[in-house]
Amino acid sequence: MFMNSVTQNLQQVQKRIEAAQKKFGREQEPITLLAASKKQSIVKIREAIDAGLWRFGENYAQEGISKIQALSDVDLEWHFIGTIQSNKCPLIAEYFTWAHSVNSAIIAQSLNRAREIFSTPLNVCIQVNLEGSPNKAGITIDQVPKLAGLITSLPKLRLRGLMTLPEPASTLEAQRKPFRQLARLLLDLQQAGFSVDTLSMGMSNDLEAAIAEGATILRVGTAIFGERL
Repeated sequence: MFMNSVTQNLQQVQKRIEAAQKKFGREQEPITLLAASKKQSIVKIREAIDAGLWRFGENYAQEGISKIQALSDVDLEWHFIGTIQSNKCPLIAEYFTWAHSVNSAIIAQSLNRAREIFSTPLNVCIQVNLEGSPNKAGITIDQVPKLAGLITSLPKLRLRGLMTLPEPASTLEAQRKPFRQLARLLLDLQQAGFSVDTLSMGMSNDLEAAIAEGATILRVGTAIFGERL
């Protein structure tokens, strides 16, 4: 029973994504499903791989690295999606392909320095705290252009777009509102000359709302893996 659960869950998630794409006119637009594997077992991750997933997101550097090493026999793409601590920048820069949660000049500069020995830049998104909540990570909307400018000046970082983790909401329209804000902010950056293409937004409970507003990467954990350990 356990070994079938991830595969079945993934099929349901893919059906939800396809239905939302059809409903909101995004059938021809690619949407990346990123499996958020925080506190999930290697067994479950391997089942997800067997079911066709190869992009995984981790919230903690050392936990993620242990999984990267344990799964080194498979060609996977690893994204860091948790809060970035300065002392973890060297690990993130070495082991991950993406960092979705860059939220300060210090973090950006630290990642850039740590990435210097690698030939390819680290793909990064700026984490935006749309509500300006002191209890949530991310920068405020008005701080985004300045940080975007800094990141584009750093040779070992490639600014891809924006990420957010909004407060939970109970209706589709309420869920769509912050995602609509982030999409407008990305458009503002594009119009200002930034080469950005990524909206990392939407999780298990609000992926439909995120798709409606233009999400390009969905970070889905529980709906694929079940509850965390």
